[in-house]
Amino acid sequence: MAPSILRICCSAVRWTPVVFISAIVVWSYYAYVVQMCFLTVESIAERVIYLLLYHPLLVLFVWSYAKTIFTPVGVVPKKFFLPDHIADRLMRENETEQKNILIEFARNSNLPVQNRTHSGAPRYCEKCKCIKPDRCHHCSMCGTCVLKMDHHCPWVNNCVGFTTYKFFVMFLGYGLVYCIYVALTSLKYFISFWSGGVGSNMGKFHVLFLFFVAVMFAISLVSLFGYHCYLTAKNRSTLESFRSPIFQSGPDKNGFSLGKFNNFIEIFGENKKLWFIPVFTGAGDGVTFPTRTVDLDSDGLLADRQRWMEEGDLDTHINNGTPTNPSNGPDYISTSNQNLINHLEE
Repeated sequence: MAPSILRICCSAVRWTPVVFISAIVVWSYYAYVVQMCFLTVESIAERVIYLLLYHPLLVLFVWSYAKTIFTPVGVVPKKFFLPDHIADRLMRENETEQKNILIEFARNSNLPVQNRTHSGAPRYCEKCKCIKPDRCHHCSMCGTCVLKMDHHCPWVNNCVGFTTYKFFVMFLGYGLVYCIYVALTSLKYFISFWSGGVGSNMGKFHVLFLFFVAVMFAISLVSLFGYHCYLTAKNRSTLESFRSPIFQSGPDKNGFSLGKFNNFIEIFGENKKLWFIPVFTGAGDGVTFPTRTVDLDSDGLLADRQRWMEEGDLDTHINNGTPTNPSNGPDYISTSNQNLINHLEE
């Protein structure tokens, strides 16, 4: 009985920020539409223009916020979870043997993981008993591993990750535009009220506080939205900006960066018509991500290339066109691998 009451209380506390933001939005609608547009603005043309621009912006803002709140987080596929007997064995072994067990399981299960720990082992979650996919982290608030986790946001009571990041960025962007629009259109009436030229009834105080609240939230949102625009351009999560992901070649904060435009496409998709609409359009499955970092252990051709570079024979193989022995590497170079090699040569 006591644990159930505790869970209910914790859930209520977690939803408090969401209820607070929702109440602010509902009040702002009343203050802007009723108190300002209908009871303060005298010009009908001005009133119509304000309302016509306000409502689409409000819809996009609320839509983005709702999608960020209620979209389920991306969960780890079942193939990444260790069987009970392997998980139990893992807990009994030392660090070196744990690394070998995880590498063997990842190889046998053909898991597409490139990120590693400092020891070189695949990243493992002891709570979920699974190998973490690239860019995945465990969220203590959600109680599960979240694909491409950015952070847990109390203002939406949800994790911002692979399935929700676009909605979160749009929520910040439309929230900022919404606040700026409300502040600019109410500025004239705020000044009139402040100077005592609009009247003194209590309803006019809504205009005063509407302006203050809009400016306050706009100041808060501008830095946060700008920061996440920067992260989008770099294809970097908040967690990765503080702790660089580790690849076979070592830590690389820009390991997932493919260029600003491609980074944008990875989150917002290729359909330009849906870029600024709160529907999911991201590329990929949240488990594997294209990188600019070469994973030598997972690509035999590139492993051969690395050995050639170490032996000083790269020019002989590429410039003279010497065929590769089947025992040392493949004779046929796929288009994707050839493009990757050309990119590396540049």
